[in-house]
Amino acid sequence: MALLDQIQKDMVSAMKGREEVRLDALRMVKAALQKHQVDTMKPLDTQSELQVLNMLIKQRRESADMFRKGGRPELADKEEAELKLIESYMPAAPSEQEIDAAVNAAMAETGVTSLKQMGVVMKATQAKLAGKRVDGKALSDRVRAMLAAKEAAS
Repeated sequence: MALLDQIQKDMVSAMKGREEVRLDALRMVKAALQKHQVDTMKPLDTQSELQVLNMLIKQRRESADMFRKGGRPELADKEEAELKLIESYMPAAPSEQEIDAAVNAAMAETGVTSLKQMGVVMKATQAKLAGKRVDGKALSDRVRAMLAAKEAAS
């Protein structure tokens, strides 16, 4: 089922259940997806849906951190609740072993052993993990650590 259709059905159930917070978050997700669709003038595909959802997740994380630092825990809690709802529409995240295996395979495939060529390994690793929910910063840290270990071993 298309993501927009699923969100529309969930909005209807949130309306019937009088879940205002959930309904507001669903409306925000639907608006972001529709805006992307209008901006690109193309129908949404799985990759673009994931891209929009990742952008929304990143925004929510940053907002929650800022609210916590600013002494506004109630607003941070609201952002984190929206974050959980958005994440429920994302595909499963890969396990630590899957990430390590993808990084090792990318390193072997590209033949890269230095940190200077980390971008090549990142691109190959992201291609191997396509369709899964991967945090770019965490992946970057993992690739950097594995390349540093390989450099130190050489």
